[in-house]
Amino acid sequence: MNLYLCAVSLLGVAAGSSLLSLAQNITEIGGQKVITLTRAAVSKTKPEFTSITLAPGRAMEIIQITANFPGKGSVDILMPKTLEEAKKILDVDDDSYGNLAYRLGAAFLAPYPNRIRGKLSADTKTLTAEWEGHTLTLPANNGRQPGGDIHAMHGLTLKSKTDDVSIKQVQGGQAATGILHCGDFGGHWLGSTELAITVTLTADAVDVTMAAMNVGKEAEPIALAWHPYFNLPSGDRTQVKVEIPGSTSAELDNYTNVYPTGKLLPVAGTRFDLNAPGGVALGKNYYDDNWSHIAWKDGAATVQIIDPAAKYGLKIEGLSPEIKTIQMYAPPQASFVAIEHQYNFADPFSKVWGGMDTAMVTLKPGETTKWHVRLKVFVP
Repeated sequence: MNLYLCAVSLLGVAAGSSLLSLAQNITEIGGQKVITLTRAAVSKTKPEFTSITLAPGRAMEIIQITANFPGKGSVDILMPKTLEEAKKILDVDDDSYGNLAYRLGAAFLAPYPNRIRGKLSADTKTLTAEWEGHTLTLPANNGRQPGGDIHAMHGLTLKSKTDDVSIKQVQGGQAATGILHCGDFGGHWLGSTELAITVTLTADAVDVTMAAMNVGKEAEPIALAWHPYFNLPSGDRTQVKVEIPGSTSAELDNYTNVYPTGKLLPVAGTRFDLNAPGGVALGKNYYDDNWSHIAWKDGAATVQIIDPAAKYGLKIEGLSPEIKTIQMYAPPQASFVAIEHQYNFADPFSKVWGGMDTAMVTLKPGETTKWHVRLKVFVP
């Protein structure tokens, strides 16, 4: 099916409570057609995923995912934003770095998530970091708030267009794949990279994969992740429970810079211990933290979000063994929780780690690394 015909036709169908009313008015974000994958719910007893809305003009960013809960109707899985709101944020309000991309929906982060420190240029627009004798010159795109320390954050694809997009039917649903020919990421990275992002919609699961292939002639460091803002349907964040199967967390300098000190601390007996089956209530705690030494079960590193007041549950399953840490961003005043399955520890090139393996993958020419996360909804 022709991509653009498919996109336009799909935008006209019911795509969820936050998207439907304006879907016919907004057809492009980032200069490329918005895509919505859809399927009709059939079960009268269990929740099913029903739609995924994507923005190829912003590196296949997921704008919204919806699911049908019998007796309740359509529920937004990501923080509710209309397409009109998303377009204004991404096409009008955003800065030259694309920083607003990771403040809604689910942005894909490559070739690094989280923060990287380095030596600032005189104009403070870039910084340099070192990897195995190579110098990386990165955009200094974060930390300009009062009292903050300027650093690089969340990769080099935040404003990237998708070069090739395809949609296909799969058993029980649809899948969209976008290819980004990233090269050396505008001169900021080593080698030459090609990214393939695939998002698959079926009744029981949403599968999200990102594969990075080194198509260049020299090795490069790579870490992959995403930045999804998961909705808390009840709006009562204090009673929402989160389960993160990590036994250590990274000590931070503060919540302004959010820099690791290089120490991994046991979570037992602290507010970072979210290991209890069914999770621990967030209460009024602030989190922008990173968990490691993850306990895998049945081949997955599974985080659960349970909103008892809404009778709503979400499982986020990390399925790639390269995923070594889980970042959670959960400000007390917000009705969302960002859960980021990522390869690496924050600030991976920093000397604070004392030579520890910070889980950046060294990708040799011709090699590919694949990040894979699966979502499942349930009634707790």
